[in-house]
Amino acid sequence: MIRSGETSINKLIILFVFDKMESALSERTIVDMCSSSNEWMGYMDCVNVIHKLLDDNFICIVNQDEDTLYTITPDGRETLANFYINIPKSVREEISIFVKKNSAKYRNRQECRSDYFQNKDGTYTVFLKILAPVQPMLELKFVVPDRKTANKIYKKWEEKAADVYSVIYENLCD
Repeated sequence: MIRSGETSINKLIILFVFDKMESALSERTIVDMCSSSNEWMGYMDCVNVIHKLLDDNFICIVNQDEDTLYTITPDGRETLANFYINIPKSVREEISIFVKKNSAKYRNRQECRSDYFQNKDGTYTVFLKILAPVQPMLELKFVVPDRKTANKIYKKWEEKAADVYSVIYENLCD
């Protein structure tokens, strides 16, 4: 783990993660990748660095909804290109391997949202979404008879969203 307080290295690490992921990322995803799933930096350092990168115009907000997405700016790319060598080689390799193995999972987690709540009549309403950077690609809302069913759908959505979208699209567009 990079020592606490090494802000410039931590900034470069997050820029490197953006570069390797090649997509907009939520704060939750960045923090999970950099501090929870790995020990590239501590949680508080990660959160602080994200906001410093935003203030320095090295990342910018792509969309601001329930889960704001950030992306690397041209200034961020130029800074990374000039100073990426300052990131320890072992950390660069670890990030590259981790992203290669897990990028699809993180993208899917960011794009798929689900929630449910109980209705007055005892049934449950389940909300399912597939988000794109600009607007939702798919939103489903339906009623199920009990909490067990709602929870099951809620938990499976992330895994099944692409299949559901594909089936709906194919059936409606044929």
